Amino acid sequence: MRGLVVPVVLIVAAELGGRLAALDSLTLALPSQIVVALAAALADGTLLQATAETLWSVLSGVTIGTALGLILGLALGLSRPLDRLLAVLIELLRPIPTVALIPLVILIAGLGYVTEIVIVAFGTMWPVLIISRGAILGVEPRLFEVAQALGFSWPRRIQKFVLPSIAPRVFLAFRLAVGFALIIAVTVEITTNPLGLGNAMVVAQNALNPALTLAVLVWIGLIGWLLSRALVELERLAFPGAGSAVRR
Repeated sequence: MRGLVVPVVLIVAAELGGRLAALDSLTLALPSQIVVALAAALADGTLLQATAETLWSVLSGVTIGTALGLILGLALGLSRPLDRLLAVLIELLRPIPTVALIPLVILIAGLGYVTEIVIVAFGTMWPVLIISRGAILGVEPRLFEVAQALGFSWPRRIQKFVLPSIAPRVFLAFRLAVGFALIIAVTVEITTNPLGLGNAMVVAQNALNPALTLAVLVWIGLIGWLLSRALVELERLAFPGAGSAVRR
């Protein structure tokens, strides 16, 4: 509860300051006006529809990105020759800002969900790839020796030894990827996709409705916080004691 003190104080200060200054602005709104706009947008269903559209892109993109990142991370972590072969290519692609791909992907896929999902997948692939690769390199070498002595095939070694060893760190990477996915999805919607929460902000801005614009922004932040908390709790249940330092 102590974490709520600063936000509450800031909200009260903004409300009082705005009323004392008789705020009448095309770019700002009082917290009370933002709450009213948020309630109205939720009541008429427009914000819920936009939320569903954004979360669909987030879910689709992060699923594809996580799968690609995990597969590549496993391959690079288990094969030193492949790791060396692709090292330069990965270091060239990884620093590319995700939003810089928007024009290229639009040329290929056009406007809409496909472009948004592709860009989200690209952006969320990297944390999973890098962390899973590093996690595999940190696996105790004796585990591989035991697996070899038992005559396990490579798929069975991965199933029995590698995946259980790296699972906590891979889940941490997934948590990071989900956060990135929401940011990327909203950014793409602001610039290209005429759907979702990002587009809802643009529509409110064009209508010179600062209360609704800020209400959507607050709603996006709330969704991000809820997703983060849900994943933290899921991590605590799935991997007791793992990643406690990160959760704090």
